[in-house]
Amino acid sequence: MNDVNAQFEQAQQDVQQLPERPGNLTLLRLYALFKQATEGDVHGDKPGFTDIVGKYKYEAWAALQGTVKETAKQQYIELVESLKSGAAS
Repeated sequence: MNDVNAQFEQAQQDVQQLPERPGNLTLLRLYALFKQATEGDVHGDKPGFTDIVGKYKYEAWAALQGTVKETAKQQYIELVESLKSGAAS
């Protein structure tokens, strides 16, 4: 396992232990980066207007289309680290 994968796994654990729940936009960013890092580009149909949360999640993930998995992992790690240090919310 390379270093980025180990850091990514640690960041997944760390995000569960944050003292404060991040804001909705930050949560969407975390979700999108996680999905891009683990599954690659968005797939499936975009949820309809009745599924507001699903629609926003899909759009956040779709915005990362073309991002390499390793890059998404690194951005996820950096975001979690900034949340841990209190630099982001």
